[in-house]
Amino acid sequence: MALLIVAGALAQKVEIESDASVDFSKFHSFTIKEGRLNSKNPSLNSELVRKRIDADIQKYLGAKGLMYVEAGRADLNVRYTLGAARKTELETYPAGWRGWGTRVVRVPFTEGTLVLDLRDPSTRSLVWRAIAREDKGDASKIEGKLDDMVRKSIDKYPPKAK
Repeated sequence: MALLIVAGALAQKVEIESDASVDFSKFHSFTIKEGRLNSKNPSLNSELVRKRIDADIQKYLGAKGLMYVEAGRADLNVRYTLGAARKTELETYPAGWRGWGTRVVRVPFTEGTLVLDLRDPSTRSLVWRAIAREDKGDASKIEGKLDDMVRKSIDKYPPKAK
């Protein structure tokens, strides 16, 4: 059971990029400017999914001390993209007599990717980006992990000073 929990935690990958020259302590408010859903699957490409992602962003950035501004000027503009792409991965494993051969198998899967961008409207530049990937076999499992994808991404905001 513990191995399944660990395997599930490892399936989700979050990468962070940020502008090292930016002082993140100057940001106190944010607004959500654009949310794009680029999935061919209707369950991931709906207004309900957009509302869930918007609410999660508001909740987790709010927990970081940033105030949500529905209309008007904010210190940060949030833009995000959720996409799902069909991919095929190759797996190799020993085969043949006493495992002296190698067998290659194509394994299809759906990769759900959420990209969160925080932009500084005063300079019109990207200051922070999180890319969360959820490797799951179907869109309903990706949809079930959206909250985790947003939370794990925003957990890494603001970036640690190097």
